[in-house]
Amino acid sequence: MNLLLIEMCRCLRRVATIFALVMFWGGLSHAAGPVSLAFEERAAQVETLTSGLENPWSMAFLPGNEGLLITERGGRLRVWQDGELSEPVAGVPQVYARGQGGLLDVALSPEFAQNRRVYLAYAEQGNNGAAGTAVGVGRLSSDRKSINDFRVIFRQEPKLSSGQHFGVRLVFDREGFLFIALGENNQRPTSQDLKKLQGKLVRLNADGSVPKDNPFSGKSGVRPEIWSYGHRNPQGAALNPWTGRLWVHEHGPRGGDEINLPEAGKNYGWPLATHGRNYSGLAIPEAQGDSAEGTEPPHYVWLKSPAISGMAFYNHERYPAWRNSVFIGALKDRQLIRLELDGDKIVREERLLSDLGERVRDVRSGPDGYLYVLTDSSKGSLLRVSPSP
Repeated sequence: MNLLLIEMCRCLRRVATIFALVMFWGGLSHAAGPVSLAFEERAAQVETLTSGLENPWSMAFLPGNEGLLITERGGRLRVWQDGELSEPVAGVPQVYARGQGGLLDVALSPEFAQNRRVYLAYAEQGNNGAAGTAVGVGRLSSDRKSINDFRVIFRQEPKLSSGQHFGVRLVFDREGFLFIALGENNQRPTSQDLKKLQGKLVRLNADGSVPKDNPFSGKSGVRPEIWSYGHRNPQGAALNPWTGRLWVHEHGPRGGDEINLPEAGKNYGWPLATHGRNYSGLAIPEAQGDSAEGTEPPHYVWLKSPAISGMAFYNHERYPAWRNSVFIGALKDRQLIRLELDGDKIVREERLLSDLGERVRDVRSGPDGYLYVLTDSSKGSLLRVSPSP
């Protein structure tokens, strides 16, 4: 009798799994919106520059011949230059290095040549034991061995994360405003709550103060830092050099990774509108479908998630075939995605590094015209990528 019950349970589990998959893929087959294009795979030339990195997360090129700043999620900031990797830079803040948290994005001041200011985004633990994203700025010493006078200019409030969905990406626009893309800490309803900073894109002055022309400035019961809302877990952001528009991409749940071009005060849907489902295959409880009244559709969406991360526009003369493109890493698919553009319109998708076998965490266009890629593992690498001849 016990054996019969065990076998019946196994059969029920198989039926439930098949039903969930049918519902998942069936739902996606009817999805509306700007879904991803059929892609081609291309080979690329890859050179490993260093493999001595522990879960590298982001990078920023220093001007001149000063090298490349690299963050490691465990809390170290390093300098790579001419094949050498520095000792950890001093003066970096203490980070919450649990789950997806740690030392995350790095960005240079638009006036770095004059002020040597470096911005760091990281997970910070609060008094309640939970964590949230923080951003601070300090001055990089001339010998690049320390960050001096570091001070926090922004804290995500309230602190709600137990280790998930911090985001985070930093981008300065052409006017010098700082955009910070924030995850919803895996607390779905917070993305729609304008009293909270989870699941938001915020816009600040370079010193952390709030611009007076932000869409919610002066409104009661709304955080004035907010530029747009309804985001899930942003993992890439960059300015399109041809149009000047900010691009932000974010992880969907199971399916529904998306690119948005956020505009002031607008709602980008999560969790009311999504092309994805829970990892169990069941529907997101709050979701009204792949669209919802009062929300903006994504600019581009992958129904099957590559788990996108990092973003870099390419506009260098070295490889003309790559110009007018944006490159995005893929953690799950372990590839480099190239999207060919006409202005802000995506006209073609291509996949590179299909045999890489490593999670791509970040991608940047170097001043020398090569692409630079960070792979996410305890023995992560810095790669230099160019087209195959």
